[in-house]
Amino acid sequence: MKTCFGTYLTKYFGEYLPHQKGISENTLKSYRDTFVQLIEFLNSRYGIVCKKIKIDDFSENHIRCFLDYIEQTRHVSVSTKNQRLASIHSFFKYLQKQDLSHYKLCSNILDIEFKKVQPPVMRYMCMEETKLLFSIPDRRDPHEFRDLTIMTLLYETGSRVQELIDLCLKSITFGTCPTLRLIGKGNKSRIIPIGKDMEKILLKYVADHNITKDDDIMFTNRQHCKLTRAGVQYIIDKYVHRGRMMSNKYFRTKITNHSFRHSKAMHLLEAGVNLIYIRDFLGHTSVTTTEIYAKTNPEIKRNVITQHSINLKAKHVYSLKDKNNLLSWLKKSL
Repeated sequence: MKTCFGTYLTKYFGEYLPHQKGISENTLKSYRDTFVQLIEFLNSRYGIVCKKIKIDDFSENHIRCFLDYIEQTRHVSVSTKNQRLASIHSFFKYLQKQDLSHYKLCSNILDIEFKKVQPPVMRYMCMEETKLLFSIPDRRDPHEFRDLTIMTLLYETGSRVQELIDLCLKSITFGTCPTLRLIGKGNKSRIIPIGKDMEKILLKYVADHNITKDDDIMFTNRQHCKLTRAGVQYIIDKYVHRGRMMSNKYFRTKITNHSFRHSKAMHLLEAGVNLIYIRDFLGHTSVTTTEIYAKTNPEIKRNVITQHSINLKAKHVYSLKDKNNLLSWLKKSL
């Protein structure tokens, strides 16, 4: 008897993704949302009831119609559409190995190509903007000092917002060589050294908020609940708005939580730090991902062009003697 679709999907989400692949909770939720939408689409468009759904119901045509539906009717962005397709690809790649009787069906679905999309503009702050932003919070106010700690930590460690939200006291090592342990994508951990100034800020913050237990979450809201992505962005927006009021030449583009990570990478690159070290600092799997900073930063491009411009200088024009010698060589040698 053939295994039903529900059994494969349950094993995929319950065993394969969290235990074998070790994907993050956010990625798991994203994959889940894709299949919730896909199953609801098959029900509404083709009358396929969830409890009776079969693997053969997921034809290439049905998948393509679903992707067109979420783009044209639900008005999702191209990048979101591609994320949904990546989730579908992941499941059918898994299914292809589990059940060879559906190998052809899986291959057809895996052949569905991603839609080309223009890469988003990388938003980052120059050093002057960064310094201005960090000067705005009132360090005497406990809430604003928390906000300062969040923003400086995002910058100093190049952490992703989820890495910062999940941070707890045991992740920080104080002392001679202070470090921070971050858990990134795929539950991969990395150790980030932090400077003494950042350590002082963290020590004051920990003392002010009476954070004593290893598992205590570092950053909470006024209801003492764990911060959300939206909550962190709200904090950033508040101080960016104040910064614009102080100087209209700064913060002309949207500054997000990820802008701090981009800014740190850019500033390291401008300081001459090797891309390999920046890759490890950011937790990238490949240096190819990190190279985008070198391609985006206009200062890096300008320096390279300036350094090599001397090679572009034209030689002096031939003198009359050089011309006569050349003509003589041509006549006698050729």
